[in-house]
Amino acid sequence: MKKCCVLGLGYIGLPTAALIADSGYKVYGYDINKEIVKKVNNSDINIVENNLKNLVQKVVNSQNLVAVDEITFADVFVITVPTPFKKSKNSIPEPDISYVKNAAKEIAKVIKENDLVILESTSPVNTTRKVAEIISEKSGLTIDEFNLCYCPERVIPGKILIELQNNDRVIGCENHKSGELAKKFYKSFCNGQIILTSVNTAELCKLAENAFRDVNIAYANELSMICDDLSINVRELIALTNLHPRVNILKPGCGVGGHCIAVDPWFIASGNPEKSHLIQSARKVNMQKVKWTIDKISLEAKKFYKREGKEPLIACLGLSYKANIDDYRESPALEIFESLKKEGFNVVACDPHIEKINSILIKDLDYIKENADLIIALVNHSCFEKIDFNDKLLIDLCGLKK
Repeated sequence: MKKCCVLGLGYIGLPTAALIADSGYKVYGYDINKEIVKKVNNSDINIVENNLKNLVQKVVNSQNLVAVDEITFADVFVITVPTPFKKSKNSIPEPDISYVKNAAKEIAKVIKENDLVILESTSPVNTTRKVAEIISEKSGLTIDEFNLCYCPERVIPGKILIELQNNDRVIGCENHKSGELAKKFYKSFCNGQIILTSVNTAELCKLAENAFRDVNIAYANELSMICDDLSINVRELIALTNLHPRVNILKPGCGVGGHCIAVDPWFIASGNPEKSHLIQSARKVNMQKVKWTIDKISLEAKKFYKREGKEPLIACLGLSYKANIDDYRESPALEIFESLKKEGFNVVACDPHIEKINSILIKDLDYIKENADLIIALVNHSCFEKIDFNDKLLIDLCGLKK
């Protein structure tokens, strides 16, 4: 039985490891977090994702998936660790590929000649080559003695397993042999097309996909702020505009979050600051929408105080970065909530998909309906759509009102 080691058991790594294990590989899921390792080996999961728990239980019980906290020998290594950004001296955040570099160092401890290494982590252009250099330097193998490819994931939370199996995959490879090995590997659990290209093209492909989404959402968010000034319903406007056969404006929100769309455009901008003005502008618009939302809530709270003579209890509906998931990475809703709290407003949160975030006390819907004075819809979780909030739903950032 072929052996695979997946490095990182997060939102992408664990579903990927489970699918590979279900396809017939012996999979070692490596993570430095011992609690995650323990959970997985107990057939439990640390994330909310449709059908994932049943699949993990299946492959753990069959012993095809074993979680480990020390790197182990394998034939294929798949790197799925995070790639956040870090603050820099200029206005453009820089990508932090330290997790990827550390993963490469771990692989170098056990890699054998002809093994296949695949980087899936979203990365700035030339990261894969840095991985090759690290593995070669630390292992003693020349770059020609092992195989290395880049194959970015392109999935949406809530449908990760479906999209891992059915989406087309782009594989960047330095040579034909590596590409064909990676193609055969992905064919074992992917039904979509497997397309080979150069490493740099594949790296930029992933970034371009998410920057495209960011630019389009920025247009919708900018329209929403203009419409607010003009007392125009932006969602009605967009619906009417999209009747044009060649127009497809996306939906506005309270900002843009998640580990992809809110992060990846900076990877392009940091490497090409003088040629990425549109991408940088889109990022700034989507970040501005967060501040605009906070200012709007603050204004309505002051109006309430003037009218009622007391501080309102403000309820924020949703803390995750998008609907019906528990992922709050780079969430604009969470940033809005924390900013209101920091400014001294009496604010509570309601999110049925999240049990706790640090010291934030998350209230249930009954409490919100009974006690809140002002309700702010930030994330359109399906359960919110069934509730009649009456006149308390003052600001709707996510299209909850029909």
